[in-house]
Amino acid sequence: MEIRPTTDEDHDVFVDTVHAAFGLFPETPVDGGGLWWSALEMDRCLLALTADGRPVGTAATYPFELTLPGETLVPAPGVTAVGVLPTHRRQGVLSAMMRHQLTELRARGEVLSVLLASEATIYGRFGYGPATHTARLTVPRHKGALTVPRARGTDDVPATGQDDGSVEVLRRAECGEILEEVYDRYRRAQPGALSRPHRWWTLRAGQPPISPKPRYVAVHRDADGVPDGYASYSIGEGQTLTVDETIATDDTVFTALARFVLEHDLVSQVVFKHVPPQHPLRWQLTDFRAGEVGGDMDWLWVRLLDVPRALTARGWFTDGELVLAVDDPFLDEHGRYLLTVRDGKADCVPTGRQPDLSLDVRDLGSLYLGGTAPSTLVRAGHIRAHRPDAATRADALFRTDRSPHCLHWF
Repeated sequence: MEIRPTTDEDHDVFVDTVHAAFGLFPETPVDGGGLWWSALEMDRCLLALTADGRPVGTAATYPFELTLPGETLVPAPGVTAVGVLPTHRRQGVLSAMMRHQLTELRARGEVLSVLLASEATIYGRFGYGPATHTARLTVPRHKGALTVPRARGTDDVPATGQDDGSVEVLRRAECGEILEEVYDRYRRAQPGALSRPHRWWTLRAGQPPISPKPRYVAVHRDADGVPDGYASYSIGEGQTLTVDETIATDDTVFTALARFVLEHDLVSQVVFKHVPPQHPLRWQLTDFRAGEVGGDMDWLWVRLLDVPRALTARGWFTDGELVLAVDDPFLDEHGRYLLTVRDGKADCVPTGRQPDLSLDVRDLGSLYLGGTAPSTLVRAGHIRAHRPDAATRADALFRTDRSPHCLHWF
């Protein structure tokens, strides 16, 4: 078997092969673009071929940026279009492609990679761990009233939820530049968020509101008329208003957009497709039980390629130190690192000291953005704590000021 990078001439073969792997047929092109694979960059794609040259597997990456705790940005190759033809599964094709890809990413100097997992049992063995989660919130229209905030403001600090802005409804085709600009401001401050390259918006490659599917967009503007949030939505069967995504630069803007859709006439219920963990919206409902949480699932998976560089790249919020013994079974590597944090910055160096925690690289990926507490994985039996206080100290160290969340689909 041969695994090789693709060229522009391989585009159709690559697209046909990945669709065949999933038992699908390519969509028919429509005016305005919108084909998800149109954003693929062929110099970042791989084909697996049999000895006689038949394509049997595919893998690719997109060039994203990932926002880390502390609002630092790092390049984050987004692994996508991974598939093996049904006739060649369980023959080592996927493992060979993943090993080839990880080796290639390391050679480029990448510190980590990310993906969305079609199945939760596939990618852990390649070193990926679920790092962000998302959920669906369904609210009946007649129970969608928001309560009056009880916190009182002062002359210096306004009350929570006080909004001096406005909401305007536009069609998706009317506000492409606004969406791109607002999303970019949002993702730079949100840990776990991925960039959306300009070409994605130009090609309209992806899911709404990037794609050309018809959507209404509620655009929020601040008191000066500057757009600072939006909610992309449609009304479908059963008079259900579905919000594809709500992007807001702060909680006040999110609340204003939520109030707009919850007060929409001729709607039976409102479904927010991507709500971050521990989001305050349920607490803002007058009837706390009105918000039904469903579809709670993993979203972004993280794979560290260079442990010391990855740990020193993110911001930290508690001083301390830990010795981490990290196993990487897929790449047959083992490292022991002293992680020292002072004043929000980390130093991470190899050490011979006895470890505080022993863990798989996939578990470190789950901890990396702060969405999973180390003690949770200790209790699950995945991380071994060598000292009684190790899990508690690790919880304090990996804690972040804001829960990670990603809603970009790729």
